[in-house]
Amino acid sequence: MNESDFKNLTSMDLSLFSASSSSTSNAPQLKYEVFLSFRGEDTRYNFTSHLHKALCDKKIQTFIDYELRRGDEISPSLIKAIEDSHISIIIFSQGYASSTWCLEELVKILECKKKYGQIVMPIFYEVDPSLVRHQTGSFADAFAKHEQRFKESLDKVQRWKDTLKQAANLSGSDSRVIKPEPVLIEAIVEDVLKRLNESSSSDTNDLVGIDSRIQEIESLLCIETNDVRSVGIWGIGGIGKTTLAGAVYDKISCQFEGSHFIENVREESEQSGGLNRLRRELLSAILGDGNIDRGSSFAASNFTKKRLGRKKLLIVFDDVASFRQIESLIRGLDCLGFGSRIIITTRDRQILKNCRVDQIYKVDELSDHDALKLFCLYAFGQNYPKEDYEELSNRVVEYVGGVPLALKVLGSSLLDKRKEVWESAMNKLEVNLDKDIHKILRISFDGLDDNEQNIFLDIACFFKGRGINLVKGFLDACDFFTEVGISALIDKSLITITNNTITMHDLLQAMGREIVRQESSVDPGKRSRLWHHKDIYNVLTDNTGTEKIEAISLDMSKIGDIHLNPRAFMKMHKLRFLKFDSSLSGKNANRVQNSPHLYLSKLVTVDLSSSNKLKSLPNNIFELKSLKHLNLTRCSKLDKLPDEIGTLDSLRDFEAKGSAIKEVPSSIIHLNNLQKLSFERCKGHDMVGLSLPPLSGLHSLRELDLTNCAITKLPDSLGSLSSLKELYLGRTILKAYQQVSKTSLTYST
Repeated sequence: MNESDFKNLTSMDLSLFSASSSSTSNAPQLKYEVFLSFRGEDTRYNFTSHLHKALCDKKIQTFIDYELRRGDEISPSLIKAIEDSHISIIIFSQGYASSTWCLEELVKILECKKKYGQIVMPIFYEVDPSLVRHQTGSFADAFAKHEQRFKESLDKVQRWKDTLKQAANLSGSDSRVIKPEPVLIEAIVEDVLKRLNESSSSDTNDLVGIDSRIQEIESLLCIETNDVRSVGIWGIGGIGKTTLAGAVYDKISCQFEGSHFIENVREESEQSGGLNRLRRELLSAILGDGNIDRGSSFAASNFTKKRLGRKKLLIVFDDVASFRQIESLIRGLDCLGFGSRIIITTRDRQILKNCRVDQIYKVDELSDHDALKLFCLYAFGQNYPKEDYEELSNRVVEYVGGVPLALKVLGSSLLDKRKEVWESAMNKLEVNLDKDIHKILRISFDGLDDNEQNIFLDIACFFKGRGINLVKGFLDACDFFTEVGISALIDKSLITITNNTITMHDLLQAMGREIVRQESSVDPGKRSRLWHHKDIYNVLTDNTGTEKIEAISLDMSKIGDIHLNPRAFMKMHKLRFLKFDSSLSGKNANRVQNSPHLYLSKLVTVDLSSSNKLKSLPNNIFELKSLKHLNLTRCSKLDKLPDEIGTLDSLRDFEAKGSAIKEVPSSIIHLNNLQKLSFERCKGHDMVGLSLPPLSGLHSLRELDLTNCAITKLPDSLGSLSSLKELYLGRTILKAYQQVSKTSLTYST
């Protein structure tokens, strides 16, 4: 998209970044939500004080003048307070017009209404609205005195009259209609909250793309029903859970008798006495009781439970890290009054399941369109890129995706920077994740146990985008608790499984790799996992590997011939995964020079796929007694297997798809743990015949793939393989089909 495309986008209210409309272009920064205008002698110590308390109880910033008023002119500070208020409430009482101070306030209030769009709410307290409008009764008497007193300034008196009539014609509340007084005050407060929420609904500034999400949460909360309901908001760190919960809270809290937003539950609970302090704050806020005992809890007394059960409450628990935290703060929803709502934000879906929330809302990334708008707000102060920065802006968004935190952090760091700085920052970002982004994302990693952390790091370093069954097979071979670990990572939004493929956000992958890099920032040989070709090349050729290394995956297409030190792997006693992969062929292909000695008792996976110069396996590969996975896929020059293949008695999976192997050694029958065996031919090798020995010893074999192998005869022992479930004989001669059909096997052609 170019600059002109962005200028045509429908923008949000970006008051921090763009000028307001002309009618409010000079509007002051509002300090108060409500200004109270009243005659002290009439209502100061009754209705007005009660209304002021009710507004303050709802955390509405309210200005009230407690000073005794002397003279005819209002003070500059009072004028400033009126200008700095969002709403003015005018309490018309019998003696209101007798106060020149009140009338001057009224003139200023109506002036702010016209100039700044200030909201004006008249309250007719024990006075007929028609008396105010038509200035009869006590109002007529008051103006008669003013005309007598201000004979030389009758234009001022007339201005008061006109202003009073104008204000009295506005829609307001009548104390003679809405009774008793507490009901009237409650109605006024609800009206104020509603107006404040409505007027602030467009004040979203950096909340790009949030409106539809707020609507979805509101739909899940079903506020119109009278039951007690809970909704969980779930997603990765920095995705906007707290922001979304806060926006919903601000919008709907006025509909409840009590409300409280508990921020940073995880962080606060880590402090000494943190949960007890949060519990006291919660009870004090929703019960309006500042005398909550230190040991009070939701189940502390029948009296407390009864009080809670009489109130319609809204409570938000933000950033919850364990079910225990919720148990400590609220024992159960059954103690809350009808119509109450609970919102819990967390990175861990299992916590929401344990809390038995009614609905779970997953916060997805922003769309590319909204992500670019949000980034530009912080990078340029507008919702589209500056000229000549379109490509760079799109590059940032493509890398970080729709994670609001990352977009804000990077946008802020690039504000007012030259293009050369942008280029350098992007190059750095692709190597080292920004520290602020890393800090937020790492919280989820630190909450994992050792098993889950190892699985996450393996996926981040090697297996993003790989098939779930392949990954599970490898992790199982490493003796990880794979199923429970994968499930935990999904619940914590660290990985997803789509179409049987494991995926994760690029930022989470970068975070995982940064954790490994920080194991030794200057010496790759002291890291647990190596994936960058330069690091691996240096470690293997310089013999700087240590016992810290657990896994290596080298894309050999990124290097030339590699001359290995014969003792390159000598110190890597913990190495469990070794992959040399190349997708190149012909003259550009590479090869490993000098077969190294392998001292790798814990190695469970060797992946030499696409090593199209490989003609034979290293002699000492058969000393790998823990080897469970051997992948020789697309080793197109490999035409022979040594007899020692049968000594790999831990081997479970052996894949040689696309190889040129002509004969399988008879020693293969000793592979008692082998579960998968594949010699599928690829195009160009489909005419190469394959000779199979008797397979009677392969009691664990579940899958045999002989597709396109031009086999002339299947072993007679095939029918004795009791564990065999899948047999692939696609494009194999008819004679083979006839032999298989006499057995009880199910086969694929």
